[in-house]
Amino acid sequence: MAKRSVSILTRLLTNPSSPFTAPTRSITYMPRPGDGAPRTVTLIPGDGIGPLVTGAVEQVFEAMHAPVHFERYEVRGHMRRVPEEVMESVKRNKVCLKGGLATPVGGGVSSLNMQLRKELDIFASLVNCINVPGLVTRHENVDIVVIRENTEGEYAGLEHEVVPGVVESLKVITKFCSERIARYAFEYAYLNNRKKVTAVHKANIMKLADGLFLESCREVAKAYPGITYNEIIVDNCCMQLVAKPEQFDVMVTPNLYGNLIANTAAGIAGGTGVMPGGNVGAEHAIFEQGASAGNVGNDKIVEQKKANPVALLLSSAMMLKHLQFPTFADRLEVAVKQVIREGKWRTKDLGGDCTTQEVVDAVIAALD
Repeated sequence: MAKRSVSILTRLLTNPSSPFTAPTRSITYMPRPGDGAPRTVTLIPGDGIGPLVTGAVEQVFEAMHAPVHFERYEVRGHMRRVPEEVMESVKRNKVCLKGGLATPVGGGVSSLNMQLRKELDIFASLVNCINVPGLVTRHENVDIVVIRENTEGEYAGLEHEVVPGVVESLKVITKFCSERIARYAFEYAYLNNRKKVTAVHKANIMKLADGLFLESCREVAKAYPGITYNEIIVDNCCMQLVAKPEQFDVMVTPNLYGNLIANTAAGIAGGTGVMPGGNVGAEHAIFEQGASAGNVGNDKIVEQKKANPVALLLSSAMMLKHLQFPTFADRLEVAVKQVIREGKWRTKDLGGDCTTQEVVDAVIAALD
């Protein structure tokens, strides 16, 4: 009799039509009244491969009927300044999606990326470097979030020629900005059930500047006793990243170190072409490819139309969550990862030879 009871229970639990079968959906998302209203997002296609990958996002959003309207502006990295109408658009819409903007090397043209970050006070850069199922990499179990201060440090742009042949470049670190980025990193870890925050520094040499950054991180860490806090010197951090990246969870860094570490971690986890990211402040957010290396591409990729759209597609999924459209974000993320996992539709950087459009078509076909 006992055996028969077990047999009946087993059939009930494994039968798809049984009321005892585990549900296929998670707990439902309950929107607030009006949450389904379409949102306007500023779109900056940018330079190089930018128009290709932002165009990919536009196609996928149209296919999934995402409640987003794009307000497009043409901006190029060689411009002296971001046009005022573009700034006004981002301020009005609060959210921007952009391709890469090329910053000329040397010369007197300043970075438009830095202009956007400073004028809009978009102080936090976040890059999620994570193994993507289906992509074979040297290391497994990599899931690192690099949170980088975006507005000061070596990127303050305070340089001058003291005398001919001698240039002085100032690194600016403030307590206000250091505490703000540390608070954001710990808040992110808390809200996303992350267990550890690592502060990256060079305080053994830059004792005042990086020392102030560390002091600020330590003060903020006291408010989060449930999160492990540790520190690592930046050169040791680079070595540890390539040797044992799975030891890192959330990393908080000053400006320059964060750029280097995010690109290194992205390369370890599967390549810059698949790593999403964004930049956020109290009022505004800009979403773009997570790691800056390769975000403009080269002439050959542009001519052949073989840019990898995955990073920006995943960044746009982050944007959809930011806009409080979680179901659309989940659908997009699942479709993109399904295409990668199947391995049939990949661009050259992922071992394939597909065009951007072929990858886009595969993602659209994979949407549920």
